[in-house]
Amino acid sequence: MLIPKFLTFSTLIALSLAPVQSFAQENGESLFEQKCSMCHLKQRPSAEEMKNMIAPPMMGVMRHVKQAKPDRAEAIAFIANYLEAPAQSKALCMQQSIARFGLMPSQKGNLTPEEAQTVAAYVYDTFGPRFNR
Repeated sequence: MLIPKFLTFSTLIALSLAPVQSFAQENGESLFEQKCSMCHLKQRPSAEEMKNMIAPPMMGVMRHVKQAKPDRAEAIAFIANYLEAPAQSKALCMQQSIARFGLMPSQKGNLTPEEAQTVAAYVYDTFGPRFNR
């Protein structure tokens, strides 16, 4: 195959990874919808929704995660680990959130380690403020 001279190696790599990244994003969103959205809202809750929430909305969760772990790779590893083994000592949210919602139940057995990584990347890339990416 002939490759035009104006395409750099990094451009070719980026072009070849685009479908993979798109699939990962779609797969992460699908997993989130199936496994997470029954507890975590994707949007800012209305006053009525606030009364019935059983877990904090993702925008708030990710704000705390990104403040504590601004490096994307570190944050994704933390989230995937927390999904499998949540603990009070790992919690990054405010104490009143833990008092209201309790700790998140472990998702071990509900998500494979690969799915946990995919969901972690999706929530990092989708929710909360934009920090180091």
